Amino acid sequence: MKYTIDATGKKLGRVATEAATLLMGKNTPTYARHEESGNTVEIVNAGGLSITPKKMTDTTYTRYSGYPGGLKISRMEQVVEKKGKSELVRIAVKGMLPKNKLQARMMKNLTISE
Repeated sequence: MKYTIDATGKKLGRVATEAATLLMGKNTPTYARHEESGNTVEIVNAGGLSITPKKMTDTTYTRYSGYPGGLKISRMEQVVEKKGKSELVRIAVKGMLPKNKLQARMMKNLTISE
């Protein structure tokens, strides 16, 4: 099935939780955690997310390359400036999906538009 979520005026976590639940297929009676649901989720108006200024400065995202000195830390406002609010939604949804072989296949079924 195809689902559309309007993010205008909503909080980041609420939108991400709803999208992750739909991608996993937990809203259907035939839910099986080892099978892909086949649901596609489209998030529209990601630029209209409601994020407080304090959260924009205080929230940090970290990545580690595996090499010495390879820790990258960026604040939420830097991510928004560089890639937009749609990247915040993508990161949040990916973090809420299970860490297994299905995660990448589920993320392919997610489309985000500003």
